[in-house]
Amino acid sequence: MMIRDARDDDWQRIWPFWRRIVRAGETYTWDTDTAEPEARALWTGPGRRVFVVEDDAGTIVASASVKANYGGAAADVANAGFMVDPDRGGHGYGRALAEHVLAEARADGYRAMVFNAVVETNPAVRLWSSLGFTILGTVPDAFDHPRHGRVGLHVMHRAL
Repeated sequence: MMIRDARDDDWQRIWPFWRRIVRAGETYTWDTDTAEPEARALWTGPGRRVFVVEDDAGTIVASASVKANYGGAAADVANAGFMVDPDRGGHGYGRALAEHVLAEARADGYRAMVFNAVVETNPAVRLWSSLGFTILGTVPDAFDHPRHGRVGLHVMHRAL
């Protein structure tokens, strides 16, 4: 597998799994009907550094988008979103991408990373915990999950 910074032409290979994940409505707080131009702006817009994972065949199987979570004196706290193509899960792409992004965020001068809204039923909570993220708090019943009903949204943090 290769992890690298995304190029402009990578979006068309990210968009199919981005759309599928967001439309499922299980892990992101974005509108499940987000149109492609808005999705691209959310993931690759100004101030973001985007990464992709390619498998051995050169297929993009995962992506991450990193940006400052705050501005001004708190601009050294990063925020990131991660997506693995649902058809490509279980091969370690998510963990490898997460480890890479954490190292790159540190090298880019961020001192911490925060996730503002991790759906508590998201299996990635285990990954984030194993990588040193802690749950700072949970907003109860903040997310209407299509299978589980109302569930909480975790705020998770890790120093870099």
